[in-house]
Amino acid sequence: MLARRPCAPTSGPPGGYGLLFAVLGPFGCGYFLSYLLRNVNAVISPDLVRTFQLDASDLGLLTSAYFFTFALFQPLLGVLLDRFGPRRVEGSLLLIAAAGTLMFAWSNDTFLLITGRGLIGLGVSACLMAGFQANTLWFSPQRLAGLNGWILAAGGVGVVFSTTPVEWALHWIDWRVLFTLFACAFAITSALIFALVPERREPPAYATIVDQFKGFWIIGKNREFWRIVPLNMLSQSTFMALQGLWAASWMKDVGGQGRDGVAHYLLLAAIGMVTGHMTMGNLASRLERAGIAPSYVVGVGVGAAMLVHASLAVGYLGMQSVVWFLFGFLGTAGTVNYATLPRAFPVSMAGRAITALNLLVFTASFLIQWGIGIVINFYPTGGGRYAPEGYTVAFGASVVLQVAALFWYFRGITALPGKSFPESD
Repeated sequence: MLARRPCAPTSGPPGGYGLLFAVLGPFGCGYFLSYLLRNVNAVISPDLVRTFQLDASDLGLLTSAYFFTFALFQPLLGVLLDRFGPRRVEGSLLLIAAAGTLMFAWSNDTFLLITGRGLIGLGVSACLMAGFQANTLWFSPQRLAGLNGWILAAGGVGVVFSTTPVEWALHWIDWRVLFTLFACAFAITSALIFALVPERREPPAYATIVDQFKGFWIIGKNREFWRIVPLNMLSQSTFMALQGLWAASWMKDVGGQGRDGVAHYLLLAAIGMVTGHMTMGNLASRLERAGIAPSYVVGVGVGAAMLVHASLAVGYLGMQSVVWFLFGFLGTAGTVNYATLPRAFPVSMAGRAITALNLLVFTASFLIQWGIGIVINFYPTGGGRYAPEGYTVAFGASVVLQVAALFWYFRGITALPGKSFPESD
């Protein structure tokens, strides 16, 4: 479905609020669905365990397949976005997500279930980056922070819908019908992108495919990139692994919650996440104008998030509403680095720098989500439940790794706020 070169539009794009609707609406819907499908397994996991007789390791592998294909596609995604534009790339990929969701919905064995989950991850792999690129193409730089925040907030709303609303829907329909409806939503969103999003203003100046991939070598030699990578890999991947699956299991096995209680606390975490996305970037921008580098917002936010993760590791059961709201709110701190990292590179390489970071973050998410399941699987108590000691070991190990990454992150802060970082060693 991808043509070699975008054509000039036959008529001018809409202006004003019409342009906002045409760009933000479809891409916001795509990111909403991306996050909804990323986290929905946390609520439907009891149904999957019952239907397919899954243990914790199986469940971790199944859910993390989304992250694996998502990560694997990031290098090629950066090149495709630069060559074909966000409209054609995301519109096409969402059809793959629709096919994967249908396969997941009607699978009769674990292999097809995992394959469908992997296709979903591949199909939604462009949702955030394509939205960011579309904003860059159509709006002024001064508006990007706010507009990007709206797309991030749409993803947060997707997390909200993956909690109590999904649990409510399961009282009326089973999970297979629900996923069939999700597949229809992906197809409709793809159609909206092709129908509403204007084509880019002019064809880009192309480098060869080989030259574009060579850009990743330059990125790999950049000091600032490797200062950021360990912290983002470990903090974001742990947050996504817990939010997407293991937080719900902890609530059930350690917190003693039923399905309604699990959905309630996941909803609070989702609300915290939406609030965090609407707060962290603006806070970093304001502090930077006062002379405080955004890196400190990231470092302090991630450090506070580690305290929340540590409380889960030791089985703390007090103030659970506050704990889960803070879990979601502080879990967004690392996303500020997606705004600061491009300063280390020429504008023509910024997209590939972000997708390179995404590659590593989502690879780590795959490994951590699966790895937590492997560890917890050593502590079964029967009936699909696991002992608190398993969560202590798994969550505690992730906290230790994050602490090491945080020291590395602060050790390397040398750039002044508002300045570009050196391109490479």
